[in-house]
Amino acid sequence: MMSLVFVEHAAAAEPKAILVFGDSLSGGFTLKSSEAYPALLARKLRAAGLNFSVTNASASGGTTDGGLERLPSHLKHRIDILILELGINDAFRGLPIDQIQNNLQQIIDKVKVRNPNGRVVIAGMQLPGYAAEDYVSAFGQMFADLAAKNRAALVPYLLQGVAGNPSLNLSDGIHPNAAGQKILAENVWRVLEPVAREVAKL
Repeated sequence: MMSLVFVEHAAAAEPKAILVFGDSLSGGFTLKSSEAYPALLARKLRAAGLNFSVTNASASGGTTDGGLERLPSHLKHRIDILILELGINDAFRGLPIDQIQNNLQQIIDKVKVRNPNGRVVIAGMQLPGYAAEDYVSAFGQMFADLAAKNRAALVPYLLQGVAGNPSLNLSDGIHPNAAGQKILAENVWRVLEPVAREVAKL
């Protein structure tokens, strides 16, 4: 009887799982892993009394093609919430928007097949204005379209309040520093918190 109670308690205490699947922006390029926004989200979840584990499966230079190649090993584990942050490196290479969108949709589909009740949070990105104007607008719109199609939650722009601010970025002007990562965490948290609270009740 004692062991049965223990097993039930252990099962109840098992944390829900969040997978952050991104590139160097989510990986915290050159920073300690504890300074990247996924680790900061884990702290926010704990502080909010939400029992989640956060796995940061981001890769510097990550593309949507590369994401599809990396995904299978992560599908071996349960994913209650997927935070998907890929696409900007594809755009820097000039890949067609429909190809980027198709790859992102495939990632979502593969996660959903293995985790039918899993939720998706899409981290939207924007391109700097020096790219062709129609490509810039189509790239930004792509994330909103994906969110609508998949009933996913959308972070409108991951780098909101950080992009273009030298004090919040590394010397390369592209990657957020530790202070910038704190703002990224806030940008994602505003969208993630209500999703996490819903998932925690399941």
